[in-house]
Amino acid sequence: MPQPHVFTIILNTNRRADTLECLASLQKLTYSNHIIIVLDNASTDGSLEAISASFPAVQIVRLTDNRGYAGNNNVGIKVALEQGADWVLVLNEDTILDPECLTRLMKVAESDPKIGIAGPLVYHHNEPNVIQSAGGRLDEWWYGHHIGQNEDDRGQFAAPREVDWISGCAILVRRAVIEQLGMIDERFFYYWEETEWCLRTRKNGWRIVHVPSAKLWHKGVQRNYNPGPSVTYYNTRNRLMMLAKHHASVTVWLMAWWQIGRTLTSWTVKPVWRSKRGHRDAMWQGTMDFLRQRWGRMPG
Repeated sequence: MPQPHVFTIILNTNRRADTLECLASLQKLTYSNHIIIVLDNASTDGSLEAISASFPAVQIVRLTDNRGYAGNNNVGIKVALEQGADWVLVLNEDTILDPECLTRLMKVAESDPKIGIAGPLVYHHNEPNVIQSAGGRLDEWWYGHHIGQNEDDRGQFAAPREVDWISGCAILVRRAVIEQLGMIDERFFYYWEETEWCLRTRKNGWRIVHVPSAKLWHKGVQRNYNPGPSVTYYNTRNRLMMLAKHHASVTVWLMAWWQIGRTLTSWTVKPVWRSKRGHRDAMWQGTMDFLRQRWGRMPG
C-alpha cells in the first residue's frame, strides 16, 4: 500500500538561514512520499536564490501580499490540496526535525481515520532536552497552555494521547478535515489561529493527537521570550474572537472582561508597570477592534 502523500508548507520572510537549515533537516526525513512548498513573503535577503540553488526540488510560491500566518499559509494549503495532498504539515521556518519525525507522526495519524490533526513533541532549540510543547490544553477559562512547557524530558510523555490543540510551529492536518471545515481562519492573521483550527476540528468529531516519539526543535518562544505590544494586541483581540466564534459561556466571558479591565487598570495607574504602556495601548486597541469587528492585520 503506497504511503499517503504529505505536503509540507513553510512560510519564509527574510529568514534565509533558518529556512535553509529547516530544509536541510527535511531532506533527511525517512518518510519518502513528501513534497515541500516554501511560501516566500517578498523576501529581500536572497532567500529565493539560496533555496533554489541548494534545494532545487522544493517548490517556491511567491506571495503578492502579506496575509499573516493564517492567510499566507492558506495559500500553500490550497496549492497542496490542488496537487493531491492527503496530509498537510504546516511548519515554521525556524524548526529542525528529527529524521524520523514525519514517519512517526504519520504512523500514528494513519492508525485511526478519526485522527484529524497530529503534532510532534517540540523542544527548545537552545535547550535540546527541554520541552517547549507536548501539545496544548484549554483551561476552564479558555486560556491556552503548552503542556510540559520548560520541563526536562524525562520520558513523562511516552505514548500518543489526545490534546486540545497542537502548536502552530508544526501541525499536521488531514485533507478531509480541511475539506470539511475549511482552512485557517484568516481573520486571526496571527496568534490563536491554530488553537481555533483545532477547536473547530474537535467540535466536529475529529481527534487531535500529540505524538511524543516524533521530535522537533523550535528556535522561537524560548524561555526568555519577551514579545512586543503587537502580540498583546493579537492575543487580546483574537482570544475574544475565539470566545465569540465558539460561543463561550457567560462565566468565561465575565472572566475575560474582568481580566482585561484589571490588566488595563494596573498598566495605567501603577508606576511599576510604566514600561507596559505600549502593551496597555495594544490591549486597548485589540479590545476595541474586537468590538468593532475589525480583523486581519494590526493597524499601523
